[in-house]
Amino acid sequence: MCGIVGIFDITAKREINRDLLSRMNETQFHRGPDEGGLHIEAGLGLGHRRLSIIDLSSGQQPMHSQDGNVVLTYNGEVYNFPELRKELEALGYRFKTHCDTEVIVYAWQAWGEDCVLRLRGMFAFAIWDRNKQTLFLARDRLGIKPLYYSQTSKGQFIFSSELKALKAHPDLPRDMDPMAIEEYFGFGYIPDPKTIYKDVYKLEPGFCLSIKHGAKSYQPRQYWDVSFNNSLQGSEHELSEELIARVREAVKIRTVADVPLGAFLSGGVDSSAIVAMMAGLTDDPVNTCSISFGDPAFNESQFAAQVAEQYHTSHRVEQVDPEDFSLVGQLAGIYDEPYADSSALPTYRVCELAKRQATVVLSGDGGDEHLAGYRRYRWHTYEDRMRSIMPEAIRKPLFGFMGNVYPKADWAPKIFRAKSTFESIGRDSIEGYFHSVSVNSNAIRAALFSEQLKSELQGYQAVDVFRRHMQNAPSGDAQSLVQYLDIKTYLPGDILTKVDRASMAHSLEVRVPLLDHELVEWIASLSPDLKLNKKEGKYIFKKGLEAYLPNDILYRPKMGFGVPLASWFRGPLKEQVQASLLGESMADCGLFDQQFLARVVDQHQRGLRDYSTTIWSLLMFESFLDCS
Repeated sequence: MCGIVGIFDITAKREINRDLLSRMNETQFHRGPDEGGLHIEAGLGLGHRRLSIIDLSSGQQPMHSQDGNVVLTYNGEVYNFPELRKELEALGYRFKTHCDTEVIVYAWQAWGEDCVLRLRGMFAFAIWDRNKQTLFLARDRLGIKPLYYSQTSKGQFIFSSELKALKAHPDLPRDMDPMAIEEYFGFGYIPDPKTIYKDVYKLEPGFCLSIKHGAKSYQPRQYWDVSFNNSLQGSEHELSEELIARVREAVKIRTVADVPLGAFLSGGVDSSAIVAMMAGLTDDPVNTCSISFGDPAFNESQFAAQVAEQYHTSHRVEQVDPEDFSLVGQLAGIYDEPYADSSALPTYRVCELAKRQATVVLSGDGGDEHLAGYRRYRWHTYEDRMRSIMPEAIRKPLFGFMGNVYPKADWAPKIFRAKSTFESIGRDSIEGYFHSVSVNSNAIRAALFSEQLKSELQGYQAVDVFRRHMQNAPSGDAQSLVQYLDIKTYLPGDILTKVDRASMAHSLEVRVPLLDHELVEWIASLSPDLKLNKKEGKYIFKKGLEAYLPNDILYRPKMGFGVPLASWFRGPLKEQVQASLLGESMADCGLFDQQFLARVVDQHQRGLRDYSTTIWSLLMFESFLDCS
């Protein structure tokens, strides 16, 4: 895996500052510690940091075509490059290396912008075509690899793999975007294409961008989207067998590497399935790793050990100290903008552990979004049925009233926590789903933000992100709709961002077979009830895996990476929370109601309310302010 960076003079062909380009490139050293390279010509500078995975002795970047007219800087892996190479050789192209990078160079020369349609893998790259005087950027279909860009006031188009590289440019626009702040406190991350800065963007998954010298404007173009068409036919047995065969093939093409290979093994369905498929492809033991927690509510290590024993893997496990909050202050520097998924802490630790035995690991990320594994999908379909059988004129006032008067009972068993459900049913389908996934409710954000910030928002709400994606979302099927929304927002904005930054901080490449776009397209064509069958998520996947994994792995309650935030904020981090949330940075930024901040801290620390997710999102925002 690698890091890319570039400076492109749109308005003229002025000299590129080599020292500046080098500094931007070196901020991403962790993404590619093996080699670095620069290419500079009139009006253009490209940089690259390399983590060598395939063809270790060659494949240096930026890479040039044989005629010198095309230059590429590229981050990712294209798994079908052997097939593409044969096709390109038949067209007359000659190769000097055995890596996938050179395949992209000639794929561009052969097929132009349509080359992205032929690439199977994860990627973010920039191609300079001297003949066409065109810079072309592309990001993979699901957003596994990141790509940021901006334009300075002096007419330079700049891009990079991480925001920190752009922040090294002195002319980067740094005004914070009020709408991005609203989205962050709604979702816990900033969904694509926004960043925390007004004029800095992420290229969205499945999009490309073409820009020429002298261009007055440019616009990203979507080249791929997932379609939920329910077109696949066949018996449950036939479809489950085909699904497993497709997963095995997606795993197989991701095991090609010239460096040590391994896998994350949490003990959940998806990671266990990946390990089972890997074990069937080699006679050597699969390198696996997992972390354990002291809290049995979050500890899956016994299930990971069970799978490791079944498949005779070379397994490493390390217990995370339940008081391991030493990384809290480092997260802002890793993620570059506010990011509030606390599972970034254990993810960082498991990547740290994996790097001790491998340079490339496979993970099970993506299974929940595509195979309906989240419990919230079940709750949403239930709530949507309730919406459909009750007229809106009755439902909204009735359930809105019940949500208002029902007490918030954070301390009570889940069966008695009906307030959130009532509030959700009282809204329309999109607002209801946003309510179920938001880290801070509409009411909390309204109380949290200063009058100045609310004025700047002009009524904008984070749920508008969902409404934008509704234009292309599947209609008439509540389950597929929210799966689509998660694929567009939560998957790239939270899950894949978390894994990319945590792994790259350790120069570790993570490959995600369940996000193979051909597999994703096939799964999307399945009937919704084969994904979520009554109360069972990933239904067809689990049926197919019954020959590979025991039932106590497949059918036990879902768990996840847990961090004891509530107790941290009342115990070892109590003083830090007070100093951060009630300190100068939060007061001086003018974004928050100081009285409400004080009430949140006080009520949480006295045990009157559980404001742990609100406090964490505020703590991460304050850390960003201190680092920016």
